[in-house]
Amino acid sequence: MNVITPTENKWIGARTVRPDGADKVTGRAAYAADTTMPGMIWGKVLRSPHAHAIIKSIDTSKAEALPGVKAVVTAKDIVDFPVDKSVMLGIQDMRWMCRNVMAREKALFHGHPIAAVAATTEATAAEACKLIEVEYEVLPHVIEIEDAIKPDAPILHDFLKHEGKPSNIAGTMVAKLGDIEQGFAEADVVIERTFRTRPVHQGYIEPQACTVSYAPDGRATIWSSSQGQFMVRAMTSLLTGVPQSNIRAIPAEIGGGFGAKTIIYLEPVALLLSKKSGRPVKMVMSRDEVMRATGPTSGSFSTVKIGAKKDGTIVAAQGTFYLQAGCLPGSPLRGPVGCSFAPYAIPHVLSVGYDVVSNRSKVAAYRAPGAPLGAYATECVLDELAEKLGIDPLELRHRNSAKTGMKAAYGATFNQVTFEETIEAIQNHEHYKSPLEKNPRPGIKRGRGVASGFWYNAGGESSAQVNLTEDGNVVVTTGHPDVGGSRASIANVTAELLGVEHDRVSVIIGDTASIGFSNLTGGSRVTFASAMVVTQSVEKVIGQLKERAAKIWKIDPEAVIYENGACRPAGPNAGQFPPLALKDLAAKANETGGPIGAGVQLNTQGADPGFATHVVDVEVDVDLGIVRVLRYTAAQDVGRALHPSYVEGQIQGGVVQGIGWALSEEYLYDRQGRLDNANFLDYRMPVCSDVPMIEAVVLEIPNPRHPQGVKGVGEAPIVPPLAAIANAVYDALGRRFYSLPMSPPKVTEVMDMKLAAE
Repeated sequence: MNVITPTENKWIGARTVRPDGADKVTGRAAYAADTTMPGMIWGKVLRSPHAHAIIKSIDTSKAEALPGVKAVVTAKDIVDFPVDKSVMLGIQDMRWMCRNVMAREKALFHGHPIAAVAATTEATAAEACKLIEVEYEVLPHVIEIEDAIKPDAPILHDFLKHEGKPSNIAGTMVAKLGDIEQGFAEADVVIERTFRTRPVHQGYIEPQACTVSYAPDGRATIWSSSQGQFMVRAMTSLLTGVPQSNIRAIPAEIGGGFGAKTIIYLEPVALLLSKKSGRPVKMVMSRDEVMRATGPTSGSFSTVKIGAKKDGTIVAAQGTFYLQAGCLPGSPLRGPVGCSFAPYAIPHVLSVGYDVVSNRSKVAAYRAPGAPLGAYATECVLDELAEKLGIDPLELRHRNSAKTGMKAAYGATFNQVTFEETIEAIQNHEHYKSPLEKNPRPGIKRGRGVASGFWYNAGGESSAQVNLTEDGNVVVTTGHPDVGGSRASIANVTAELLGVEHDRVSVIIGDTASIGFSNLTGGSRVTFASAMVVTQSVEKVIGQLKERAAKIWKIDPEAVIYENGACRPAGPNAGQFPPLALKDLAAKANETGGPIGAGVQLNTQGADPGFATHVVDVEVDVDLGIVRVLRYTAAQDVGRALHPSYVEGQIQGGVVQGIGWALSEEYLYDRQGRLDNANFLDYRMPVCSDVPMIEAVVLEIPNPRHPQGVKGVGEAPIVPPLAAIANAVYDALGRRFYSLPMSPPKVTEVMDMKLAAE
């Protein structure tokens, strides 16, 4: 595969019209909740009113007798995966998935599904849910990490053991390099701090929804919104016992996911309701259900300790990260444990993570899962370290940047490290070099902060098919839901490689019956992976075009070249023939051998990690405790921006989500373990008026192991903002915040403490 350089490009790097844009802004795009079918009925879920309770009995007879009710499902209908044997599907353990989709032995959080009803109307289904009689034995519950790990804490699962005893610590992860004790012994300055963050929701606008039709022949079709139709098929199969070969999963447009739609909640339930009723079943979550019962990301309780020499050389780093898993194991420990210290050349590292269960909804992935939590702690400690040593905070990072060929504590040896370039981009940026007025008016203080971040990025299984139509247009089919603009990028790549106009390329997302297996859309893998398999598919198509031209000219295919959208003889010795354009060859396809098209299925390799460095200016209203972001600049190496507008949008979107995480978003629970802010009014996500224009500094340092030089983009932008904003608030107020969000009550509390001390 040849790497295409920017100077050779017409379409790669162009800001082309997005293929899904018109449908989405005009309302024609079909989302999961838009699906309807003849004879369709509605499914609704009965949810636990308790945060922790044994389910002693469930009586569904009154619900089943209600006119209009067609089916009822409980945990006995879901395939049971015994807790003593792990059954993994990707990173998900089906032991926990079967208990998350429907409560089995116990209700483990307020809102845990207990049963589901299908009826002729939504109202009837909701009424039937109220008629289901459940006998509970209410148990003590635990919400926060610190409470869950106490010796006398209520235990959620007796089968989970830590250090030989039943525990809410469900698992551990360790990354190690060198000798940590030796490293701290070599340090002249050591700083150790403890940090806390709250769970935050991914905040996608479209709630989970699906329609499922189970036919009399035993075949099922699923229309749903997800980040992977093959994941939907596989999980639904395992949880219902219906063979994968009998399930067709069709992806709808997706109204946001950010990692949260890499698992399922409704599809197995809807399939079983459809199977029992003999009717198609539609299920749509309310916003309240989304907030209560789908995965937020983890809250965290972390301690980071870093040691350095007087010249700023970091010699040791230690992190201990407790992450909330929710009610069942599976917090993203890989994020903080592996990513926190990865950007830095530190000889002695010990990073340990603990997976902690509590009576909350099970967590799900959220952009660079877990990495922002570790970066918040690490990058804030680095800021303190720089101040203690009298070194510019970016210079400290630059001096200790990881290098190509270095081995990270999590085990990988870096093929290419471009961290220094992101630091230098901010160091040289007008934003960082310009003065900031610290006290613009009474009661207002301003500050500036920086932070950096890392994400692994990934390749993985991907499939693509490229076909020419009879009129010479191009149809590309891939197997990944388009969450962040992959269709636009793939259209650019295909038009570039085939030398045709961009508007002659259509990109569609195939379902599980029309394209080969493709892994989830997540981990910043899809544009990297799909561009690779599409490139190889196009290369095969070009080979076919050369063969067809050779057949027409009656010469050897090796004597034909393809360039600028047409076949030509390779030289005078090959013969004097006028060029045959792709359109001409497509029109002659039936005469020269039949349809022209090719597909590739590949487990893609060669993803390079993502590095980012951010700078932010904030303004703090000391009396009201309100923190406002005034200016934000984010630099990131993206390898190659196939579609610059989407790349900038990914960076800007990650920053905005980080701003919410840092300043306003959090899950709040009452004394009964019930979520108190399960709506977008009380759960405070940033809106346009809360954020400034965000400048994305896009660095293009091509990945030599990718045909277009692509690196993943979507994860790294959300990693630095938490720490960058915390460091800026410190610069403004002279007070450190070791707990997020830095909401007005917390800011005023800290300022009151400062005044009291003075």
